[in-house]
This record gives sequence, C-alpha cells and structure tokens, in this order.
Amino acid sequence: MKLVLDTNIIVSASLSPAGLRSHVIDAWHNQQFELVVSDPILAEYQQALNYRDVASRHHLNPGQVAEIIANLKQFAIVVQPTETLHIISDDPDDDKFLECALAGGADYIVSADAHLLALEEHRGIQILSAGEFLTLLRQEGEQT
Repeated sequence: MKLVLDTNIIVSASLSPAGLRSHVIDAWHNQQFELVVSDPILAEYQQALNYRDVASRHHLNPGQVAEIIANLKQFAIVVQPTETLHIISDDPDDDKFLECALAGGADYIVSADAHLLALEEHRGIQILSAGEFLTLLRQEGEQT
C-alpha cells in the first residue's frame, strides 16, 4: 500500500507525538505502508516544520528539521510528477499532493485539509482523514 501524506499530518505528528496523526507516522515506521513524496512536498514539509509558531511548539531546530526531511527522502519513495493538475481551485498548492500520488501510484492521500478531503477520491486514489486511514489499517489487519 502506498500513501501520500499531506503536510498537516507531518506537522501535527511533530506537535503531538501521542496524537492520532502520529499513529499514521508510526504505521509507516512499522512498514504498514510505503510513503510517496516529491521534492515540492518535502520542501513544504520543511518550510512548515520551520514556521516560528510550529518550531516553538515542537522544539526542533532547523538542523533537526533538515535531518527529518533527509530521513524522509532516504526512506520514502521519491517521485518526480510529470503531470500538472488544476483540480483544487480554492487552494491550487494542494494539487501537488494529487500529482505526487498519481506519479507514485499511491492508493491513498491522508490529509486533514478540507479541500483535499472534499474530493474524496481522484482517479482511483482515495483521500482519507488520519482516523479513516487508521480504521482502514485496523480492518485490514483483522482480515489477515
């Protein structure tokens, strides 16, 4: 199973290590899915984790954030999207998650973004909240 994680999942996981969105990251660490990223997504992760108000809460310095991004790049599947989409007119910056998912053959995008969640799916890629994805993982685990 392949996933693209929206930036809000990464940021929330850094702010609340015991929270629901952190469980999604834990599932990746436990090899329950493959993470698919692109360079624009990694850049957005890094920028968001370095926002002053975010950094003041997770207490990571820019070097530590850079190390997290380097680890993501090393252990995730990094793709170069070849298709430019114009799907989310209210927030065109969110299109990069769809582009990445298509390029990487992802099954799901996990997000807390209302614009992405409103789509529900795009070209067979389901867009789920962290809770919905964790429920799906639990159900699949029960079936095996």
